[in-house]
Amino acid sequence: MSQAKPPGRPLLAFALGGLGLFAGMALIVEGGRWLPPPSIAPVQGTGEPKPAMPAPIHDARPGQPARKIAENLIVPPLLDISGIERIEPRAPLGELGLAPPPKTPMPQDWRGTLLFHPVATSSAVFEAMGRTVAISGAVDIDPDRTCTFDDTAWPCGQRARAAFNAWLRGRALKCLLPPDADRFAIAAPCALGKQDVGAWLVANGWAMAAPTGIYGKAEEVARGARMGIFGPPQ
Repeated sequence: MSQAKPPGRPLLAFALGGLGLFAGMALIVEGGRWLPPPSIAPVQGTGEPKPAMPAPIHDARPGQPARKIAENLIVPPLLDISGIERIEPRAPLGELGLAPPPKTPMPQDWRGTLLFHPVATSSAVFEAMGRTVAISGAVDIDPDRTCTFDDTAWPCGQRARAAFNAWLRGRALKCLLPPDADRFAIAAPCALGKQDVGAWLVANGWAMAAPTGIYGKAEEVARGARMGIFGPPQ
């Protein structure tokens, strides 16, 4: 009869080597957490092994203790706050994420409003129904202004205001005003019947044309004809 052969030595050595490898990879249980064994470093001068100590934790918040979180696993980076520089935020890449600017009422959105019994406060500004309106496109002549013609001074500002009041005669002006014009003074185009108020004032020399207005040629005519403030005392 044949007998079973006992296991050979190579097989036993292989099994023992595997157990040793498994034991070397075992984890250490500490406080309910599975941690790898600490690394071993030789002690200088003695040759004896010594467990390596974790790197010191840098306190990035002066005046407050550092909070240690898994220092055996995670080593926080060293942070030098003296090298940190605050810079301005970059400009937006586009206008898509920006809030839209408020819509400015345009003249075509304004409505024509009748203002009854206007009273001129100067040569191109009047008050009516609780509103203060400056004629747009015309430069006002201050009531205290004095003009000189042939070395003769005369109160042209008061005369210009009086001429504007005389022309109005308490009639209604139709002005193009925004919906919220009751709260503040505003420059607006106005008309008396079919007559443009600004054109009448500038053409007769009782106001000057604004540099970006439409009454530039009317002022040239008034100057050439010596009308209003460009002429002799009236």
